[in-house]
Amino acid sequence: MTGVRLTTNAYPHDQRLEAWRFALRRVSLTLEMAAEDIYGDLVSFTSGQRLQFIRITGTAQTIAIDFRQEARCFWLVLLLEGALSATGGAARLEIGEGDMVYGSGDTPCEIALTGEFRLLVVKVPHNLPALKARSPLPTDISNLISDTATGRMLSGLLRTVADTILDISDDQIRPVELALPELIAATLLDRAPTKALGGAAGGRAAILERVFQSIEMRLSDANLNTHQIAAEHDISPRYLQKLFEAHGESFGHYVKLRRLERCRLDLHSPLHAQRSISEILFQWGFNDSASFSRAFREQYGMSPREYRKSPEADATAAGLPRRGRPEKARDVRLDAAKTGAAIATLPPLDDAARTVRHHLLPVRPDTIHWGYFSRSLKPVLEIRSGDYVTVETLTHHANDDAERMVEGDAGAESVYHWTADGKAVERRGAGPIDASAFGRGPGEGYGVHICTGPIAIEGARPGDVVEVRILDMATRPSANPRFAGRSFGSNAAAYWGFHYSDLITEPKQREVVTIYEIGNEPGRTTAQAVYSYRWTPQTDPSGVVHDRIDYPGIPVDPETITRNYDVLRDITIPVRPHFGVVALAPAHSELVDSVPPANFGGNIDNWRLGAGASVFLPVSVPGGLLSLGDPHASQGDSELCGTAIECSMTATIQVILHPAKASAKFIRDLDYPMIETRDEWVILGFSNPDYLKEFGPNAQSEVYKQSSIDLAMRDCFRKARRFLMTLRDLTEDEAISLLSVAVDFGISQVANGNWGVHAIIRKSLFSA
Repeated sequence: MTGVRLTTNAYPHDQRLEAWRFALRRVSLTLEMAAEDIYGDLVSFTSGQRLQFIRITGTAQTIAIDFRQEARCFWLVLLLEGALSATGGAARLEIGEGDMVYGSGDTPCEIALTGEFRLLVVKVPHNLPALKARSPLPTDISNLISDTATGRMLSGLLRTVADTILDISDDQIRPVELALPELIAATLLDRAPTKALGGAAGGRAAILERVFQSIEMRLSDANLNTHQIAAEHDISPRYLQKLFEAHGESFGHYVKLRRLERCRLDLHSPLHAQRSISEILFQWGFNDSASFSRAFREQYGMSPREYRKSPEADATAAGLPRRGRPEKARDVRLDAAKTGAAIATLPPLDDAARTVRHHLLPVRPDTIHWGYFSRSLKPVLEIRSGDYVTVETLTHHANDDAERMVEGDAGAESVYHWTADGKAVERRGAGPIDASAFGRGPGEGYGVHICTGPIAIEGARPGDVVEVRILDMATRPSANPRFAGRSFGSNAAAYWGFHYSDLITEPKQREVVTIYEIGNEPGRTTAQAVYSYRWTPQTDPSGVVHDRIDYPGIPVDPETITRNYDVLRDITIPVRPHFGVVALAPAHSELVDSVPPANFGGNIDNWRLGAGASVFLPVSVPGGLLSLGDPHASQGDSELCGTAIECSMTATIQVILHPAKASAKFIRDLDYPMIETRDEWVILGFSNPDYLKEFGPNAQSEVYKQSSIDLAMRDCFRKARRFLMTLRDLTEDEAISLLSVAVDFGISQVANGNWGVHAIIRKSLFSA
């Protein structure tokens, strides 16, 4: 399943209306009217058959439903709490709790909610076989009252979905996927035309509905034919064929489509992962695998075997583009040097088009750089201030358990691809490409993070400040059918961790990897350990033996490790999704190791940089060149053992450019990274804040030798003092007193070669 989750409470008051408008737009709804102090909470997911369920809770507002620019569909709104008025064309309907309003995607509708409310919007594609061969979609909006038999059935089914939407799984939603289109076709689409037609036409519609039900019950019968069904309903086979022809269909083709759809669902279900393709096709009435494979490829564009391995199968089956760049998105620019494609210039846009643009940046070998920053990297995307970007990011620790975090995931597999013949991403780090220093591999692992980008920001110049707003973050679920719908991450207690020289049990020179599963409980997301193992020497596909975790992306051979499943029992860890790496390119002529953070951002590893937060970064090079990576499911202050729960994530961000001469005064002179949340400013200090300049030619070696908490604390204090003196016009004495009595200093990380300390300044300290 794919989905969206947003609550306006995660944003400052002055950003909530804009955030809510964007959240609705992401699910193809439009906010027409609302108060400035709006409250909204939205949860949505899209199932394998592309049924979309959107639960919305909020205060008074008006929302427009208009799916005319999308594939044909049927929509329905169930009012769970409150009251609404629905207007579509000449119709105006008053809807009470438990009642529904519905229409086709070609029927725009305006929903006016006068007070606090809770509702569920459902969108069902018309190309599903259950709808495609039935009565045409309605041309007007209609209502369904909950005290009717049909209303009770639909209301009960959809209310259950709404109540469990936060933790419902793919397997749990499958019965709804099968039942809901049938219910809609049989009760909502057929009831009005049948009544209107009356007489013979109404009788034909009723017979056809019973025929559909008989076919569904007998799909597994390989000998199913027109004579059987016709005899059951006391009609001739010829008349039965005419009933189908009236809807532009044939009996044989309809039966084949329904069987293919049942096979497709079983092929993608973890419940049937151990069953062979032959077992599945024979169960649903196909007689031989060759004809089945041809029919499946014609219908879904790939063989059954390919489909079973493909994480994007659901989108393909629904006739929609695979996960990636939306059809209408523009301005995705790839590196011409890598792809052979020229980078196009941005087309001019009018003022209305400038207000909101939404880009999608997927992970592929040509949209990431591994282990380094550089001002010479060509942008893979160009945006303007105010644009939104949904950006996919991968953890560089996914190969700690490739079965859970790589296999079946087309994006991860393309980036991690590594055989004896070579790697998809050759350079991993800022070291020599010929691995002449240690022989680890190209880049030598001098820098480890898989960074998506860079993204160029139009008009960004040195001296400006770029604000990156994190609007939403979600774990990247496993695409392996064995673990479908579940998400995983890795924590490595490694040789660079603060603990490594202070171990007290044998063997003292050990690295330990712990694999976590990130669960979804209603109202609370948590992680629990699955198993752990000690690192053993691993031979990579190039033949290099790695005694330690010294090169990013080493495939761990499960046959060479011993898994300990008795680990961290009865311990539940709160999940705080955030980015470890958010960086603009440094003004440095050479490649820069991604591990040590600095004033340009980078590997800052502060868990407060999650959904609802912003990070401000000073621009050092034209265009800024923004990169994001090192996604974490959870991390404590210090990142003591060297890593967090490293977990691939997809995030939606908004990028705001603050020009040097037009910024608010506390941003205007910002020359270091700063995080802002709803309630706090978080000032980030480092042992050596500008180490590339401080240490000269040997900076990337010296920085690892010079780190100390004392130096980081000193830098953080100086930045926080300046921030308070600038923001509130405090004197130095006032700022120092306030820092001592009301500001919390903490250790961000002691794992990144340039240690970090942060100062948390609560906004509630200031009355205005």
